[in-house]
Amino acid sequence: MSSLPQWNYQGRNELEEKYKQSELDVTVLKDHLALRGDLTKHAQSLCHDLRSRIRDMEQELRHERLDRKDVCTDLTHQYKTMQTDMTMKVKRIGEEVTLLREQLVHCQEKLSAERKEREQMQQEKDATIAELQNKLDNMEIDYEKILHDTLDSLTSNLAKARLQWEKESMSSHQQYKELLFDFGLNSMDI
Repeated sequence: MSSLPQWNYQGRNELEEKYKQSELDVTVLKDHLALRGDLTKHAQSLCHDLRSRIRDMEQELRHERLDRKDVCTDLTHQYKTMQTDMTMKVKRIGEEVTLLREQLVHCQEKLSAERKEREQMQQEKDATIAELQNKLDNMEIDYEKILHDTLDSLTSNLAKARLQWEKESMSSHQQYKELLFDFGLNSMDI
């Protein structure tokens, strides 16, 4: 019976620890998701800015045509490389965001399951406490009945013993009276 509260206490500590850890994980994942969202926006903004810049440069290159043909080819190559890099970064960040969302859903499901488990454990604990209280109440009633029965029996035995003692006392008293009378003495005089 003494191991039950300790188990509940340890179980509660473990559940609270899991719950705190899950909340911390959810918070970290949310922060990470927000950071990734900001990075994605920033990357898209950079990509848009770079595209605008390259368009401006291409216009200048058209005006300068032949003299700047090598520069134009080089800038086009750089543009394609940056665009490829940005596309890969955007794709990678998008995949990370998707993964983080999946992790967040998983953590929320896990947290929900742990809450249900905790509620079930609380219900079981309350049921056990109620059952033990009921047993304790029944034991109290049984002990009270045993005590009353014992006291009633003792009272009855004492009453019987008293009657027996009075009977024996009267018999002894009568014998002593007769002995005194045989000796010629009156019991009232003594």
